[in-house]
Amino acid sequence: VAFVTPIEYQSVETLVDKWLEEGQKPTILVLDRITDVRNFGAIARTAECQGIDAILIPSKGSAQVTADAVKTSAGALNRMPICRTSDLKNSLFYLQQSGLRLIACTEKGNVPLYEANFRGNVAIIFGSEEDGITSDLLNMSDIKARIPMRGEIASLNVGVSVGMALYEKTR
Repeated sequence: VAFVTPIEYQSVETLVDKWLEEGQKPTILVLDRITDVRNFGAIARTAECQGIDAILIPSKGSAQVTADAVKTSAGALNRMPICRTSDLKNSLFYLQQSGLRLIACTEKGNVPLYEANFRGNVAIIFGSEEDGITSDLLNMSDIKARIPMRGEIASLNVGVSVGMALYEKTR
């Protein structure tokens, strides 16, 4: 029995180099250890609707492209580049050195989401459903944005958070 992915993963470094060479201003969505395939699919759907250029995921410890993820994405996973890396920190360092600002969306942020500058070349990072963004990635982020909340529950579903942040990027 063989398991094959329904898509061909791409290199984020190659894509970003190409886009920057062409004068484009890429926006990369980075998912740090998102494990629920339905969350992953819903996030991809939102990302495609909001014009995100690519999604970057780690090779291990993260939801991969499966039939359920593709179904939940309404086909978005077939329409946009999905990049996989064995070392998320190194890939983000490469993006940063290439001129992309790293924006971590986290409850630990000090900038309200509506004040964060999403213009230009950016990589927007979201963390796992359980632990959020790893400390290494938080520490290297240029901006730590938070979604202001008034209720007593201190966290949102990651898919909802992505939707809110990508709306701010589009706005």
